[in-house]
Amino acid sequence: MKNPALTNRRLRDLPGIDKLLQQPQWASIKDQIPYPILLEAAQTIVEECRIRILNAAEPSHSLPDLDTIANQAVQLARRLNAPNLRPVINATGTLLHTNLGRAPLADAALTAVADVARSYSNLELDLDSGARGNRFSHVDKLICQLTGAEAATVVNNNAGAVMLSLAALAFGKEAIVSRGELVEIGGSFRIPEVMAASGVTLREVGSTNKTHLEDYTSAICAETGLLLKVHTSNYRIVGFSEAVSGVRLAELGREENLPVMEDLGSGMLFDMTPYGLPREPTVAETIAAGLDIVTFSGDKLLGGPQTGIIAGRKEAVERIRKHPMARALRCDKMTLAALEATLRLYLDPVRAKSAIPLLRMLSVTAAETKNRCTQIAAQLRAALDDQMECHIVEEPSTVGGGALPLSELAGYAVAITPGAISVDQLCARLRSGPLPVISRIQAKSLRLNPRTVRPDEEPLLIAAVTAAFADI
Repeated sequence: MKNPALTNRRLRDLPGIDKLLQQPQWASIKDQIPYPILLEAAQTIVEECRIRILNAAEPSHSLPDLDTIANQAVQLARRLNAPNLRPVINATGTLLHTNLGRAPLADAALTAVADVARSYSNLELDLDSGARGNRFSHVDKLICQLTGAEAATVVNNNAGAVMLSLAALAFGKEAIVSRGELVEIGGSFRIPEVMAASGVTLREVGSTNKTHLEDYTSAICAETGLLLKVHTSNYRIVGFSEAVSGVRLAELGREENLPVMEDLGSGMLFDMTPYGLPREPTVAETIAAGLDIVTFSGDKLLGGPQTGIIAGRKEAVERIRKHPMARALRCDKMTLAALEATLRLYLDPVRAKSAIPLLRMLSVTAAETKNRCTQIAAQLRAALDDQMECHIVEEPSTVGGGALPLSELAGYAVAITPGAISVDQLCARLRSGPLPVISRIQAKSLRLNPRTVRPDEEPLLIAAVTAAFADI
């Protein structure tokens, strides 16, 4: 039974905030962390102690002394002062992990961002004439050179590219699209919703698994504004299925004097089959099919920053550029700098494959992942052999990011089974470390897949796992 008098006395014994903040433990951080964060940390720890006193079944149960409370508050202040958005080690084996920011940037892109961000730039200034320039001139010629398009522009992501293109080319009209291509593009946003937000009416044709050219032809009427094809890059219909090719749809569009657009989703600038991935149409092949507009992401298989790239016929691109929504969806200078640097790497495909992180990860062989797993496992056993079991297992990697959903990259992973804590607890400890490690849990073990871990991150990974077993 609780003793109210004892409870009240213990509450009075809690240190005041001013007294707590005067403890010597704060000396090492008071000049590095803003005072409001120090105050919040002190108040939070004292409040947690107060709640424990009020909820304790036995009021005589000991609480931390002043030094311990101060240490806890200092630790909390350090955590509160850490950036919310920060680097993590991706040990999941998913290359384009949407939750982890998709494609990491090439060194050339990072340098370009830093150079442009730290000073003024010629973002919208023509250095030759001194007149106002177009911010997209820094990348549009590169896009055209790499894809064969007549013109190009860029917005902040591919959903924005689709929305803007539809609004510019078919506002107030119908857009005809196959029922089997009405995809959900992530975050619960779906093509029909994007079309509605663009002021375009959906006219779906065909069935889930089969759509014929005649379905489009019979649906064309006075209200038709555009023919839309959506590449199903995030799922596949296999078996008894059929779809109309971009070439045939483009021919129909020319016959009916209608613009034809394809959303590629995750666009590729060159063939990925050498990596063991299935054959997919490249952006250049799609442009060559005769479509008026092609849209695709910059931060998926291209391996650049988050952007939506719009490429195609000059007249259609000019209409899109002049639409009022184009300003609302435009990219900033840092994004354009990263995209330009990434695109320039593609001018030399051999260099691109070694310099762009995504392409490097795609090229890693199963044998290489096994060798890295052997090295990681050996170091973990040397440090933690009495606290966990560690072995190497076959585990494929996935591309992720809504791209190539049926494709797997053969490889290996390190499987850890902890002794004194659960796998879930170990996973949580790795996430909460100074450099968070994002892992997977499968078959009652924690998996570390090295394909998505940079070689220079391996010592940090091993240190993080070792620290996660401390104080057990």
